[in-house]
Amino acid sequence: MLSKPSPFARHRLLESYQPAPGVADELFDAQGNMRPVWRPFVERFLSLEPEEIPRRFERGDQYLRDAGVYYRRYSNDVLAEREWPLSHIPVILHEREWAGICEGLAQRADLLEAVMADLYGPGRLVSDGHLPPELIAGNRHWLRPMVGVPPRGGHYLHFLAFEIGRSPDGTWFVLGDRAQAPSGAGFALENRMATGRIFPERFPRDRIHKLAGFFTEFRNALEDLSGQGRERPARAAILTPGPASDGYYEHTYIARYLGLPLLEGEDLLVENGQAMVRTIEGPQPLGALWRRMDAGFMDPLALSPHSQIGTPGMMEAVRLGNIAMVNALGAGVLETRALMAFLPHISRVLHGQPLKMPNIATWWCGAARERAHVRAHADQMMIGPAMAVDLPFDLDATTALGGAFRGVARSSIAQWLEAEGGQLVGQEAVTLSTTPAWQDAPGGGSLQPRPMTVRVFAARTPQGWRFMKGGYARIGPQGDATALSMQSGGAVADVWVVSDRAVPPLTMAPDSARGFRRRSPGTLPARAADNLYWLGRYIERCEDAVRLIRAYHLRLAATGSIDEKRLRRLAQFLDDVGIDVSEPVPSGLIARLDAARICASKVRDRFSTDGWLALQDLAKTAREMTETARPGDDTARAMGVLLRKITGFTGLVHENMYRFAGWRFLSVGRALERSAATASLLIRFCDETAPEGALDLVVEVGDSVITHQRRYRVATSPETVLDLLVLDADNPRAILFLINDLKANLEALPNAESAGRPGPILRALLPLRTELMVAEPRSVTPEFLARLRTQLFQLSDLISDQYMR
Repeated sequence: MLSKPSPFARHRLLESYQPAPGVADELFDAQGNMRPVWRPFVERFLSLEPEEIPRRFERGDQYLRDAGVYYRRYSNDVLAEREWPLSHIPVILHEREWAGICEGLAQRADLLEAVMADLYGPGRLVSDGHLPPELIAGNRHWLRPMVGVPPRGGHYLHFLAFEIGRSPDGTWFVLGDRAQAPSGAGFALENRMATGRIFPERFPRDRIHKLAGFFTEFRNALEDLSGQGRERPARAAILTPGPASDGYYEHTYIARYLGLPLLEGEDLLVENGQAMVRTIEGPQPLGALWRRMDAGFMDPLALSPHSQIGTPGMMEAVRLGNIAMVNALGAGVLETRALMAFLPHISRVLHGQPLKMPNIATWWCGAARERAHVRAHADQMMIGPAMAVDLPFDLDATTALGGAFRGVARSSIAQWLEAEGGQLVGQEAVTLSTTPAWQDAPGGGSLQPRPMTVRVFAARTPQGWRFMKGGYARIGPQGDATALSMQSGGAVADVWVVSDRAVPPLTMAPDSARGFRRRSPGTLPARAADNLYWLGRYIERCEDAVRLIRAYHLRLAATGSIDEKRLRRLAQFLDDVGIDVSEPVPSGLIARLDAARICASKVRDRFSTDGWLALQDLAKTAREMTETARPGDDTARAMGVLLRKITGFTGLVHENMYRFAGWRFLSVGRALERSAATASLLIRFCDETAPEGALDLVVEVGDSVITHQRRYRVATSPETVLDLLVLDADNPRAILFLINDLKANLEALPNAESAGRPGPILRALLPLRTELMVAEPRSVTPEFLARLRTQLFQLSDLISDQYMR
């Protein structure tokens, strides 16, 4: 209970706000007074009308939905996404307190760098008895191939994150170090954007430190690192495990924000010890790689042989100093919780000073001599009110948070220690501070205290460590300090670092006084080209299937019989391409939509948010229709809805996507697929055995009914249909139009010509185009169309061979 009620506590939104005894609270101090740093925000928040609060929260949530912000629960389903769990009330800290936090963490970052340098260098910390050998040698994150390999640029660590909490006495302590592939920096930006929609008022927002400066400095540092000591220019890039990663959205967001390529392991190759990017122009040198995957997966030859997402030979490129890793391979060893037990002592050994910010007390319960080492240095290691134990069994069974030991009773641990000649000491639980969070309730919500940790991000620059000023806190459910992670149901809040005066605005934009430089969108990785190309093909397959399914059910509604000749032929045609018309919304159509979504998910950094959301909405609508659509008119109307959504998606892409190489591959895929599909349709429905009405069906599916009426003013005939859908250079549904479109886009791709002559792709396309230009409708036979379709498939193989290998 608060010892001295604050006048704000009488407000209905705070009347039930009661921090637990012995727990520090961010909003109220130990005497029950509101902390000054919170007062401007609280005064404005409490002045809001009750109905305005949920409207503001919804604005923030709607921004996150519109921006496509999500996280992924651990799953092999690359499409299993969850909405971002924003806690709408920010955590507020004063800049003076933040400066003290950063000072302590800068010292810790330097200490971690020194530990890393020793573990992969002389190894004196182990040989001199400051670290137990089995803690390092038995650690799967300690990579023996990195021993003796100096990092390019001179430093092992370039980007770190620290999980910190506030103890009951008000001081801060470190709960964990993140050095492997720290996540959350991109989400911090989205947290800030969302809270900006919720609280748009200029004051106190003009006193909140901005985040952009941190990213500007880190991007510049990456570019400097990638070009150090090189004669040829080499780019920096971000390496992601791929769309199945729980942080993939953040990887794509950061790549767009920093203007860096987002790569996967298959985008890379190593030639003569040089890491290269596979691009549509051939291999290009890579200077620095900000890896967002665990180091063990980086190279299946030198590291984990089971990795399917790494690049063979990458360790050789690192060993030769041809690529800088951010962070260096093997940095994951620094995240070992037991290592924290030795950091206070190591700080004195290496730097002659104690840690300015203590870490949570952690015990190493290894061999007998190591227990003796722990007892000998207990005064240096038992820092803070809690402890964790690393046992010789499942390390994941222990946690410092909440003083709980997952899956292992404390009595069992005590018995094990006693049997080994040790004892369990320091059994107090970790007590995290609480912060205000909104709690919905019938009749109106209120502010309630929730456990909190703050994640602090640090980046190495030529000027030293720079820290993001706020951005990311993890919020747990009431009374459960162990469920802070999103995977366990926790939420995330923005962190405001505020000043007593207005802070200058900062952006990633260049200084307008120095003008600007138009930059090339960059060369396109072969994998991205491949996914954009197949995205175009799958979307076209979806549209083709929707039009055919609609045509089937319109005629089913009109005839009432599935045995009608046109319906039987159309059903057989659809069955041949995997569409079962006995299902109103066939599973084959859903599979095509999912294939398109998977391709789009792999190029999220190059794809518009509106386009992605339109594709998601299309797939969601189709799945809902599988439960509601009925054969006949109902399904025909449903297909009409899907068709409008598909054309909405393609319109967004066509109108909004920059005309760079990626757009051309998307367009090439659509044109090639539509040409082949039109040829297949005409082969089946324009031959002599086609039933009556088949030609009208073809014109309908080809979306050319009105055009046919105006062009020919006669009933459909084989000649008019073939002229309109094959030989008409002005009809966007005609094969000749699509071939002309193919030619224009293929000519604009790199290496389309060689020594002033057409390359192999154009040499295959030009005769086909010429043949169509001089053909007459009567010469367009089923054999002609079958041969044309085969040539299109061969053209697709040539495109893949030249640009996507």
